[in-house]
Amino acid sequence: MIHVIYPSIDKILNIIDSKYKLVHIIGKRAKQMAATKHYQMPESKYISKKNLGRALEEVSENLIILK
Repeated sequence: MIHVIYPSIDKILNIIDSKYKLVHIIGKRAKQMAATKHYQMPESKYISKKNLGRALEEVSENLIILK
């Protein structure tokens, strides 16, 4: 059985240039989601059921702005 990760790490690393920065950003965003239950897309549009996956999806959709 092959487990496919969505979204693709290759696509995300075109948006965020460092794996370490990516881990920091998605971890922080996942904690925000857990605490506030605020999502940037309708819950039905997320493929992932978990907040870490949903944070990755938000990065992939350019919904998280890096400063």
